[in-house]
Amino acid sequence: MFGLSDLLSLVISAFIILPVVVLLREMGYLIVSFLFGVENPRITIGSGPRIFKAGILDVRKYYHLYSWFSYDSLNKENKWVYIFVYAGPILTNVITALIINSLLANGYWQEYATFWDRFIFYAFYYVLFDAVPMKTVNGKPNNGLIIYDMLRYGRRTDYNQEPIIPATKDIEEQYQQHMEEIEEIKKKEQQD
Repeated sequence: MFGLSDLLSLVISAFIILPVVVLLREMGYLIVSFLFGVENPRITIGSGPRIFKAGILDVRKYYHLYSWFSYDSLNKENKWVYIFVYAGPILTNVITALIINSLLANGYWQEYATFWDRFIFYAFYYVLFDAVPMKTVNGKPNNGLIIYDMLRYGRRTDYNQEPIIPATKDIEEQYQQHMEEIEEIKKKEQQD
C-alpha cells in the first residue's frame, strides 16, 4: 500500500536525487571536455525562462530532468576524443555509484542507506539508457549509439543534421529569440 512515507520518498527521489544524478551526468561531459580544451562550456538544467546563470551553470524555470551540455569547440578533435566525451556521463555515474556502493558495503552512511540505495538505482538507470545503443524519441542517437558508431565506423551514421552537443552560442541565440517571442505575445495579449 502506498503510504505517506512512500510519498515522502517519491518527493525526495524526484526533487533531490534525480536532479543531482542529472547534474553529475552533465558534469561527466564537462570533466572530459576540459581534458581536451573545451571552449565556452555550459551546463543547462531545466527548460524555459532562465532563473539564473552563474559561470558555466544555466538554471531554467521548468523541471530539472531536461538538461544538456553545450560548448563552442574543442582544441583537439578526433574519433577518440568524441568517444571519451560521450562516455564521460556514463563513466561519471558508474564511478559515483560504485564509490557510494563501496562506502555502504564498508559500513559508512548506514543511517542513510535507503537514500543512497535510491541514488545508486537512479545513477544506474541513467547509465542503462545512456550506454545501451539506441535512438531517442527525437531520432537522435544516445551516447551509447554514438560511441558504437565511432568505434565501428569512425563517424556518426545517423542522418540527423543537428549536432549532438550543440554550440553554446547557438543555444544562447535560440534562447534570446524565444524569450523575445514570448515578450511579443505577452504585449499583444495586454493590448487586447
